[in-house]
Amino acid sequence: MNSTGKRHGDNDLIVQAQTSYNAFALLYRRHYDAIFKYCVHRLFDRHLAEDISSQVFLRVVEKFESFKGNEKQFRNWLYKIATNLVNEHLRKSARQKAALKIFQEQSNMKGNTFEDSAIKLAILKQTMLTLRPRYQTVITLRFFENLKLTEIAEVLDSSPGTIRSQLARALSKLRKKLGVEYDAYQQEIK
Repeated sequence: MNSTGKRHGDNDLIVQAQTSYNAFALLYRRHYDAIFKYCVHRLFDRHLAEDISSQVFLRVVEKFESFKGNEKQFRNWLYKIATNLVNEHLRKSARQKAALKIFQEQSNMKGNTFEDSAIKLAILKQTMLTLRPRYQTVITLRFFENLKLTEIAEVLDSSPGTIRSQLARALSKLRKKLGVEYDAYQQEIK
């Protein structure tokens, strides 16, 4: 790393990866964990996240020769591909309904079989999956992946102002739904 915190040759690595397997492998190693974590946060399923992450990098291999940009733009491109694949999966799959049912069953269990934090996590998962995919994406990129609004805007081909308002709407909906879900849980265990 240099004095600005950047790794030496980030932009050179992109160019090298066009023709070098080793350079591409280094890019893969640098970015796989972040993409995998993002997929886990969106899907709440490690195995499915592994599948989607693999699809992301397969898509990158297929389209890499057309990519022009630096490593930051490459990272944003990866998030964009991951977002599209996750959203596609959620639209096509009945898994979302099954996951909602499982989380609802878990959150509706009586007694102290779960610690309070585990129940809150189950309710959060259930509630996140009820939001529109765009809202899930914005919340996940902002709070789980710690991207700035400008970076999210770049990933989603939008303006920072639009992302800011979508994030505000998403958080408002999430707060309302979480309040109702947690209140219902509290009433049920009494």
